[in-house]
Amino acid sequence: MQCVTEGHFLAVTIMSQVQSSVPTQVLQRLSQRSRTCIERLGQHEPEIADLHAHPVLKLAAVLVLLYERAGELRVLLTTRSKALRSHPGQTALPGGKVDDTDKDVFQTAYREAYEEVGLPLNSPHVHAVCTLRPFVSAYKILVTPVVALLDELSVLDELVAEPGEVAHIFDHPLEALLDPAIALKEPLEPIGSEHWPYDVELHSWSDIQVQWLNNTTYRMHRFRSAASPVKGLTSDILILAAEIAYDQKPVYERWGADQLKDFGTVFRVLQESISQEQQPAPQSAMQGSVAQVATSV
Repeated sequence: MQCVTEGHFLAVTIMSQVQSSVPTQVLQRLSQRSRTCIERLGQHEPEIADLHAHPVLKLAAVLVLLYERAGELRVLLTTRSKALRSHPGQTALPGGKVDDTDKDVFQTAYREAYEEVGLPLNSPHVHAVCTLRPFVSAYKILVTPVVALLDELSVLDELVAEPGEVAHIFDHPLEALLDPAIALKEPLEPIGSEHWPYDVELHSWSDIQVQWLNNTTYRMHRFRSAASPVKGLTSDILILAAEIAYDQKPVYERWGADQLKDFGTVFRVLQESISQEQQPAPQSAMQGSVAQVATSV
């Protein structure tokens, strides 16, 4: 198993404590409310995890690109191509797995955003704000959200979806992750349509039992949008970003009854699960697997 190298560990931990690089003149052009939100995010100190023992192939980063339009903060989102093997047709933040050549999680997020939607690399209009604590995907990948601010809306006009990965580029009000009613002014997908097949107007959720998380509950949130629903890991990341930015809690019940909320606990359970997967199978089980393969050929 290839684990996190010293360089990768330093990148993930030190860059998680990066100081906001948003220039004062950029902040001053924002509305007072948006400016306060960005300042809160810039002051955020995420939980830091020791990733020395975590497989490099299980590390990823996503970009939470915020910008102000009509006095409100919005976030850039994509609908994944239906040709993809994992999560086809679902809403995502630009991002992907860490490459060995990436010096930090910011480079991972920016590189992936360039590859997926053509966001210019090293753009003078994109400013690092902070990172959030890592999230764990359904495939047990540790995903670090990188929050950045775009100060020039014309950059959005130049974005182009990479057809092999992205079917559609859209955005959503960040605050609507706390109060779904804020999205009522958006050109939302019709109720009962392909992208919103639910009979509720704006927000739905369901509780799922996750076996590798000690059979605890995971609450899957879904938010109606102008395109594919904002749900799962993407919604989890944006709920946290919105809670920090607006210093408010959601108007709905965020967590399942026995859901693990503390990242330290989730990370410990994740490590235990990966360790169990790496243990050699008993001889009898291996013989059974060979018999199954022989039967299926």
